[in-house]
Amino acid sequence: MELGNVHTKWKSVAFVFLLLIVSIVSGAPGVCPPACVCASDIVSCTNRNLSTVPRTIFKFIRKLDLSYNKIGFLDPDWFPVMFDKLHALILHHNTISSISSGSFSTLRNVRYLDLSSNNLRTLSNPVFQELKMLEELLLYNNQLTNIDSGAFGGLHKLQKLYLGDNGLSHFPLDLYIGRNKLSELVMLDISHNNLQSVPVQDISLISARQLSGIYLHENPFVCDCQLNTMLNFWYRKRFAPVMDFKSYYTCSFPSESKKQHLLQENFINCSDSTVNESFYAFGLLYEVQIAERLVVHCDSKIVNKDTQFIWRSPEGKILQPEKKTEHFRVFINGSLEIEEAQIIDSGIYSCTAINKLVNETIDIRVTVGNFTSYKSHSHEAFNTAFTTLAACVVSIILVLLYLYLTPCKCCCKSKKNKRKQNQNSAHSSILSATPSHEPQVERKSSTGKRVVFLEPVKETDQGQNGKVRLIPNENLTADSILKNSRSKSDSDSVNSVFSDAPFIAPV
Repeated sequence: MELGNVHTKWKSVAFVFLLLIVSIVSGAPGVCPPACVCASDIVSCTNRNLSTVPRTIFKFIRKLDLSYNKIGFLDPDWFPVMFDKLHALILHHNTISSISSGSFSTLRNVRYLDLSSNNLRTLSNPVFQELKMLEELLLYNNQLTNIDSGAFGGLHKLQKLYLGDNGLSHFPLDLYIGRNKLSELVMLDISHNNLQSVPVQDISLISARQLSGIYLHENPFVCDCQLNTMLNFWYRKRFAPVMDFKSYYTCSFPSESKKQHLLQENFINCSDSTVNESFYAFGLLYEVQIAERLVVHCDSKIVNKDTQFIWRSPEGKILQPEKKTEHFRVFINGSLEIEEAQIIDSGIYSCTAINKLVNETIDIRVTVGNFTSYKSHSHEAFNTAFTTLAACVVSIILVLLYLYLTPCKCCCKSKKNKRKQNQNSAHSSILSATPSHEPQVERKSSTGKRVVFLEPVKETDQGQNGKVRLIPNENLTADSILKNSRSKSDSDSVNSVFSDAPFIAPV
């Protein structure tokens, strides 16, 4: 017995020792790293003078904070193991100066990456391609002066990109146009850089959904009429970047150090200097489904009661108010209507607003396409909502019908009383010796009532009421019938009594 207990104890010790070895080999013990603070799925290793990531860190964490440390560079080996559940990685206020390709191969599900306040000077391509799920990337307050065109290639789900407080001198147009464009990018912060100008004509080709999220404030712009026109147009459209930071959009002339506000109507007399010339502005991007109707507005800032409008199509056709040309029509207020738009109608339309002092031309891009993938989701959502609503209405109607159209209890009682009355009449007719044509007194039938089986027979004699006679013995009385018949339930009694001929007992 004692030998068996010793064997069991040694077996338990060996099992615990084996578990310890497995945990050490796997590199993921069930304890929090000494230099970090852990809370459920969050690990904070901030301000610990770390130059590398702790090797014993939990694998199941979702948020890791490594800010205010001394991590100097990122290469394919800087992160120890695969972290499939990590969604947020915070690395701001380190000394990161370079990022190599493959640095994020073990962090493929990260959606939020903060690399702000480091020493990055350039971004080669591609360095973020493994982050397929990344939605928000913070790179502000670095020393970036150059970003390769493919540096953000592969970030197809990126929605917000912060590049403020750097040394960039060129607008990153590759984010919106070209092979590496980010179609989901709706917010770009490129404020506090060294931009002196921006490609206004190229920016005008960006869709309004993306255009309304470009922040350009606090840049050393050179005063320019086209830039002023573009920013004023954004202001009239109430885009957040100019509505929130209106006073921070300034410019200066090369020979002057005094700054001027860009967002003002009479900016450096741009309108006066363009008398008898075309003063260009750039409108929004309109998208329309094939064969649908589209109305494009001429958003000119010189519109008044004396303003006249002329439109020019991408093919050079002149479109004037009250003169319908093919499937185009211009209204008195300057709006252009395109009936049953076709793909060949895509292109840049020019609206010229003419008054006594100035002619202003606004270029607007129209894209006609088959956007079925987008509409299918909206239609599917509508159909689902409509089906649910219809089901609810039908259910309510059925409940109301059940509550208000169910036969009332009084009707049921009257029918039951009538049935009982008929049953009592039948019983009384069985016990009656002579036929009676007077109404019977209402009686209650009790359970266990004995009745006789009747056999309808055609009879020629007139003494038996012409239809039914008793089973052979004519001398039977009603009392003997009740004594010799087998008992039946009330329901059977009613059924047997209500045969197609009444029974008359002989006298």
